[in-house]
Amino acid sequence: MAQIATALPVPKLFNAKNAGVWSYRPDQRAVFNTANDWKRQYQLKASGLDVLKVMLLLIDLQKDFCFPEGSLFVGGRSGRGAIDDSARIAEFIYRNLNMLTSIATTLDTHFAYQCFFPSFWNDESGQPLQPFDVIMGNLDIMRAGVCVGKASVNPSAASVVAHGDYVTLQKQMAYYCQELDKGGKYNLIIWPEHCLLGSDGHVLAGVIHEARLFHAYARASQSLSEIKGGSPYSENYSVLRPEVMTTFDGQPLPGVQKNVKFIKTLLAYDRVIIAGQAGSHCLKSSTEDFLEEILIQDKSLARKVYVLADCTSAVTVPDGSGGFIVDNTPNMEAAFAQFANAGMNIVKSTTPIQDWPGFMH
Repeated sequence: MAQIATALPVPKLFNAKNAGVWSYRPDQRAVFNTANDWKRQYQLKASGLDVLKVMLLLIDLQKDFCFPEGSLFVGGRSGRGAIDDSARIAEFIYRNLNMLTSIATTLDTHFAYQCFFPSFWNDESGQPLQPFDVIMGNLDIMRAGVCVGKASVNPSAASVVAHGDYVTLQKQMAYYCQELDKGGKYNLIIWPEHCLLGSDGHVLAGVIHEARLFHAYARASQSLSEIKGGSPYSENYSVLRPEVMTTFDGQPLPGVQKNVKFIKTLLAYDRVIIAGQAGSHCLKSSTEDFLEEILIQDKSLARKVYVLADCTSAVTVPDGSGGFIVDNTPNMEAAFAQFANAGMNIVKSTTPIQDWPGFMH
């Protein structure tokens, strides 16, 4: 039975204001009951009966990214970026329940000692680096665009992740920074501690969890989650692969590999819709890597990908005076242009899904 692309109403249990409330926890029993009522009232079919298989891929919609109280809030230029994005994403899910076969959420998942955290590095005086410091390929520490010395691995990090082999870990990290330079995407950014496994900031924003659970019950579709980011040796912006996967002497990096299973899952869907945080980093990298896999298979498959431009924001760091110390919005906009040029569709969640280019055909 084919899906009918008619927008559904938004259930009363959804309140867009909750997208800005860190403490909001949905009533999961109420979600279950309301979703079953919705299924009967609107005659929603089990997702397994969908003729057009549609995946909604939600990138890192976790509390540390989605709220000002989080350690790495994605505020964008408006200062409300991820809050407004979460509200729009949840509403998009409710209105298009009958069209979404599956929803997959990625979960950035970190530990105390990883190469992009202050705990991993020291400056020349033996002090930890600061959040938003950048380490260049020659191990120069750039702070607000100025070189302030050389970085070296914290010996404590070597004891935690390398059995105390400081020399080998220092070689690996020097190689890692050089490889990032060659790759041309990012240098090594030292991030504030975020999405630590077991922390409040690791879990999904409440309105997102509520909406995906509602979809699961209304459409008889298991909620999917993809964990990423656990290696101490590499950043993992993309859900499909880490930034670097080899050691300085050419061997596979332990515990680091391409997510082949999920790549196959995405390629099997007729349509893939992408939203989430941040448009300048994890969403950007995930979409870039998906495009790379598409080009290997068949470049025409790019037409089946839809990026929700109004459901993602860029990483910014306000300067307190109305400007920004860091503004990654141009990187996000350039990535969207790249995706469109490759044949992907840049769309808005507020445009009826049946009006998206080629979606129903």
